[in-house]
Amino acid sequence: MGSFSGNSPPKIVHGEAGYVLEDTFPNPLQDNTAYSVVKQYFVNVDDTVAQKIVVHKGSPRGTHFRRAGPRQKVYFESDEVRACIVTCGGLCPGLNTVIREIVCGLHHMYGVKKVLGIDAEDRLLDAQGGYRGFYARNTIALTPKTVNDIHKRGGTVLGTSRGGHDTGKIVDSIQDRGINQVYIIGGDGTQRGASVIYEEIRRRGLKVAVAGIPKTIDNDIPVIDKSFGFDTAVEEAQRAINAAHVESDSIENGIGLVKLMGRYSGYIAMYATLASRDVDCCLIPESPFYLEGAGGLFEYIEKRLKENGHMVIVIAEGAGQELLSEVLRTSHQQDASGNKLLQDVGLWISQSIKDHFSRQKKMAINLKYIDPTYMIRAIPSNASDNVYCTLLAQSAVHGAMAGYTGFTVGPVNGRHCYIPFYRINEGQHYVVITDRMWARLLSSTNQPSFITAKDVIEDSRDEEEPPKTPKTQMSDDNSADDKLMVNKDVNERAVIG
Repeated sequence: MGSFSGNSPPKIVHGEAGYVLEDTFPNPLQDNTAYSVVKQYFVNVDDTVAQKIVVHKGSPRGTHFRRAGPRQKVYFESDEVRACIVTCGGLCPGLNTVIREIVCGLHHMYGVKKVLGIDAEDRLLDAQGGYRGFYARNTIALTPKTVNDIHKRGGTVLGTSRGGHDTGKIVDSIQDRGINQVYIIGGDGTQRGASVIYEEIRRRGLKVAVAGIPKTIDNDIPVIDKSFGFDTAVEEAQRAINAAHVESDSIENGIGLVKLMGRYSGYIAMYATLASRDVDCCLIPESPFYLEGAGGLFEYIEKRLKENGHMVIVIAEGAGQELLSEVLRTSHQQDASGNKLLQDVGLWISQSIKDHFSRQKKMAINLKYIDPTYMIRAIPSNASDNVYCTLLAQSAVHGAMAGYTGFTVGPVNGRHCYIPFYRINEGQHYVVITDRMWARLLSSTNQPSFITAKDVIEDSRDEEEPPKTPKTQMSDDNSADDKLMVNKDVNERAVIG
């Protein structure tokens, strides 16, 4: 670490579980011409964002998080920063934009010149991208010039991987390379890994900031308003739905079936359905449905075909898994990230619909099945997500430069803030089928809710499904106490001391 500015030594206050540095470096943004016209640009260290914005009279104030943004004092001296960026998990629109804006934010706002990309392939270690990239011998130097146009491409220029990792080896690599800022971009599994890495860094007493940027196309990360890439995914899903509508409308008794991403959370399917207005039925993991009998899917399909002559069905990949026969299910198999392997419910339900109408011989149907899954996640982010990715990246940079660590950045009620890893890792974000948004969808499609019928399989969401997110713990205290800080053990300002 570099020496502190000024002639007097830094004032260090000893806390119960660590140190708090009160005298730190002045933020170089105060001399940045780009921000010279901005009033009250710096965020007060005591500013917080409420997790619950609508409360009843007399109810507790609730949980608050540190507001994201630049502080007047920073912990790291720009010349001493050696940052690294890693992307993990599946692809998602906006990954390259986040990488670009972290690099450009560090360089242009704080004068940081040493930024590494964790990617380099090592054939001996079979490592390429993701956490396994830390095992490789080489890294990629990232500069504003090298990342200038990457936001125009899908995927990630750093490469990615799934699966477990050796925390000790990763932290050894961070320590050996002299890295003191780690930016980790990934979904819920990646953020859990980031939390473990942060704890190991903390255990070793290293002065390293660990910042997470939440990424999941399914929008299933809790606490934050939404994850980046979601808007792009919904927009691209519209193309598939439109194609299904054209196909179904062009032939007698046409059915267009579109399968969208959504392993446990049906947000893409729900929002794409609401945006489209061409969908007659939306099936998501959170809302069980059944096929046969009164009020079932087959009966509804027949009814819509008689009324309109065609229909469009949208199904999320995790919907209806409990209806697949035990022969087809892979309940005990997992992918490299530990997720349960799912069967292709789109193909299965397509064949089930065909078989049903073939047996009934009441009407001939023409079904077209469209699966745009990998097309959706591999495209560049749209304008809305590009702006959002910029805010996420810059907020992460501000937090790390200020010395905060062990946090994920994201918007809560429209305000970006620093959320401790443990809060992000408490559970997953699901569509609430007793909420108004799902009611709006049912009203829009005029489909049955299915859940009221006696034929619904009881307890269809069995023990194999991840548990629901626990209720938020409420607190009467409006301040950001040590339970709400990015580092639970320190109460003020720079937390890596």
